[in-house]
Amino acid sequence: MANERDNNDVVFVYTGGDQRVPQDVTHVRVHKSVKIIAARAFQNCYNLVSIEMHDGVEIIKEYAFCNCYRLSGIKLPGVRVIEKCAFHECNALADVDFGNNNKLETIGEGALAYTALRNIKIPTVRVIEGWAFYGCKQLTAAKFSEDLQTIGRRSFEDCECLERITIPLKVNMFGIDPIFHDCYELSQVDVVGGIHKTISSLLLQSWKNDMNDEIDRINQVLPNTGRYEKTAAIRRWNARVLERMEHYKSEHYALLKEDMTQLELALWKANLHEEEEMEDTREQPAKKAKIDRKTENARRQEQRITSGASTVIKNVLPFLKLE
Repeated sequence: MANERDNNDVVFVYTGGDQRVPQDVTHVRVHKSVKIIAARAFQNCYNLVSIEMHDGVEIIKEYAFCNCYRLSGIKLPGVRVIEKCAFHECNALADVDFGNNNKLETIGEGALAYTALRNIKIPTVRVIEGWAFYGCKQLTAAKFSEDLQTIGRRSFEDCECLERITIPLKVNMFGIDPIFHDCYELSQVDVVGGIHKTISSLLLQSWKNDMNDEIDRINQVLPNTGRYEKTAAIRRWNARVLERMEHYKSEHYALLKEDMTQLELALWKANLHEEEEMEDTREQPAKKAKIDRKTENARRQEQRITSGASTVIKNVLPFLKLE
């Protein structure tokens, strides 16, 4: 154990492992050698008000900061995993700054439950486990990236001030359990990810308009949806948008293939006619005046292949396929 002084405050230097942390500690600096904050390392450190992390810290183990009632803010620039109940009941924790952290993969069960978070903006996270933000009564907005794959059961339950959430649209993101129970104010869902680019690439404007209307429909429905029905409404909307998107992608591809086929045939015919006109200008010996039909068909097929038109569907169409 080592102590330092910073602006007349005693700073406890955390070196990890089995190091014993005094429960009356107020200020902490994590040593550069530490990659893992051990389970329950700072649990019940009721007077802890600040902790200085570095971007080499990768894992915060379960209950690491549980019941640190005075901790109001923390920066997690390089963390990959926040385990179960890591910040559970840190009642003053209003600011968790992930910065440009592009490593975060998992927020564990109950990890940030009963905190004072007001706004969440996480550049990357793949899995949000159950009860992760349960009872965050001051939370008004949550923004996630297109990397998000699943949101666990009751993750945002009892976030009674939550108004807006930003998420990607993906299959099986919400499972079958409730997520937004008692989110009285939830009325806006924003969509992040590549779906807007896909929509803008659709061939017909009517398809684009219909898809944009489908995406916005949830924001017409949610304000009039009861506090126990919001998860179901979002789940149905998510499925409907994805199903309709697949339908239009299929229609888009079919129409594009048809147009490409017409283009291929047009190129072939244009090339063939040009060749025939050139042949008509030549003098043909009398003995070649009559051409065998089988030979002519074979020549036409070869001309179609060598014209370059036949490469259109094979090489261009897959490139134009929507994601």
